[in-house]
Amino acid sequence: MPARDQLLHLAAGDLRLALAPAVGGSIAAFSRVWREGGHERVLHWLRPASDEGLAQRHPLAMASFPLVPFCNRIRNGRASFEGREIRFPPNHPAEDSPHALHGIGWQRAWTLQSGGPGEAVLTLEVEAGPAWPWHFAAQQTYRLQPHALEVVIAVTNRDSVAMPAGIGHHPYFLHEPGTRLTTTTRAMWETDDEVMPTGLAETDVVRQLRQGALLADLHTDNNFTGWSRTARIDWPADAQGPARRLVLQAEPPLDRFVLYCQRGYEFFCAEPVSQCTDWLNLAGQYPAEDLGGSRLAPGQTLEARWRLTPSWD
Repeated sequence: MPARDQLLHLAAGDLRLALAPAVGGSIAAFSRVWREGGHERVLHWLRPASDEGLAQRHPLAMASFPLVPFCNRIRNGRASFEGREIRFPPNHPAEDSPHALHGIGWQRAWTLQSGGPGEAVLTLEVEAGPAWPWHFAAQQTYRLQPHALEVVIAVTNRDSVAMPAGIGHHPYFLHEPGTRLTTTTRAMWETDDEVMPTGLAETDVVRQLRQGALLADLHTDNNFTGWSRTARIDWPADAQGPARRLVLQAEPPLDRFVLYCQRGYEFFCAEPVSQCTDWLNLAGQYPAEDLGGSRLAPGQTLEARWRLTPSWD
């Protein structure tokens, strides 16, 4: 069956959402569809998945994918937590890196538990193993409303002992000429050449983002702490559509923010997350409020909600 035929489609008002349960429970597209001058117009709020990415089930080619049971990287895939050892093998599909990346959920097929015109629930069950020695379950609820997309992501500890956990999402936005991003954070994690954190600082990037940064001026792949849990993206009028904007809002524990914005790329990532890169190995060196992350007792659930609200002239 062709990959696009495996997508789940939701609709509400002018907004459309396509989900790819088999590709990491990912969003394949989030768009506005309307008629103008007798013709159908389509405007993408997220970078749409490519046919090749869908056919290859490549999560890095999706519009957004879930981060569970941790976000970002763990140095060399090695960490300890309350007597259990994490031995996560390299899992970056595009680079030769020793650092465990983005958890497990993005590289597994999810199960469609329920679906309707404007809502879908996807689930995932993962047994304990050497990479992640805890049994856990995860769930995503996608709700499409006429003026917004709401996503709830949750992870539940199914194991007999406490488990560390982090959750988030990894949306890709289109970087059109003139795109601006405005958000407030307290500090940025500076990094080494392998994108691993080396320290916190109130950098020029932090100050630029507070004022509304022109993304063409930035070159980042960094975590931020003390996030306001709100970010606004502004695109000027162009061939894609009218002047438009999108507000990303998150609820606790999504108190940290990741910005991936590389010069010359046609996309950027603005990610709501609950813990910083390598938080387990940095514990004790930095305040818990800067690191984030959660401890889940057996049977306990960590849940987070985030929302994308687009508008246009």
